[in-house]
Amino acid sequence: MARFLIWVLTLVCLLVLADRWALLYAEHKAAERLKDTMHLAAAPEVTIGGFPFLTQLAARRLDSVRVTVPDVPAHRVTLTQVTATADDIRIDGDGPTTVSGALVRQVHGQVLLSFADMNRELGASQVSFTAHGPDSVQAHGTLRIAGRDLSVQADARIRREGDRGIATSVDGIRLDIDDLATYRPGTAPTEGLHLTRAAASRLTREAEQIKSLLTVPEVVHRLGVPDSAVSAALHDENKLHQLTGAPRFLHDLTTINLVDVALAHPSLLKRLGLDPSLLTTLTKLTRPQIADRFSFAFQLPKPPGGALHLQRVAVGKDGIHVDVSGAGLLLGH
Repeated sequence: MARFLIWVLTLVCLLVLADRWALLYAEHKAAERLKDTMHLAAAPEVTIGGFPFLTQLAARRLDSVRVTVPDVPAHRVTLTQVTATADDIRIDGDGPTTVSGALVRQVHGQVLLSFADMNRELGASQVSFTAHGPDSVQAHGTLRIAGRDLSVQADARIRREGDRGIATSVDGIRLDIDDLATYRPGTAPTEGLHLTRAAASRLTREAEQIKSLLTVPEVVHRLGVPDSAVSAALHDENKLHQLTGAPRFLHDLTTINLVDVALAHPSLLKRLGLDPSLLTTLTKLTRPQIADRFSFAFQLPKPPGGALHLQRVAVGKDGIHVDVSGAGLLLGH
């Protein structure tokens, strides 16, 4: 009886070893085929679930297969990791070496586009990306404009594009000129070149600079200051301090678009501490030109059979996460 049990245990061990060898061989061959099919730089990681493997192979049906593909090129960016789990797979072939294709009844997976990769590929060491809500990414860094490094900030909102695509719409673009002014490209009232609140507050304490502003009719008109108050302020220091000390005056000062004022009074920018040549360069820099620095998109490949769809798209601390599902996919046919 003891000898019989030893033989049985030995046979079981050999069968298990054969099953594991066949499993490892099948995973290796599947990884190599995926590498060649998807033109990957390295073979993906393939894990076949269920035990024993040989009985699944004999039945030409696998319980599940998990595939992890790192660093998948997607136009301007690289998908950090693509992970997919396929369930209920019907295979064509008689053994690990003769599998010619498969029908995947269901597949679900995740795509990760990390901020680290986006910083390297889009930021060029000058711009970095971080989460800014469940469906938005914030870009912030510096841009070299007219020989100066300006602080830049923009919001890239993530949107689905069809069933298989992800794209971004960039808005909220802002360039900060030290703590003097903020430039937002565009023609809306909130866009253009505006003094920061700190700069406007400092300006109200500089009598000569604020007087130079009050001599410009366009500025006075937009501030809503009566001509009589302006005249009094220009000739009386006390009246000037009363006018500029009003909270509403400080607020209105930050809403004036200095682009329009500078066209008629270019010397005014110098008095405010701004370089007119910098403004000229900024106004030539269009919103699409700036937005293109931060925009990106990618498209999932169209499978040879069945359907592959994007599901939930969310922005996390480490990057953009996308859930993917599919059904009826034909592989290797």
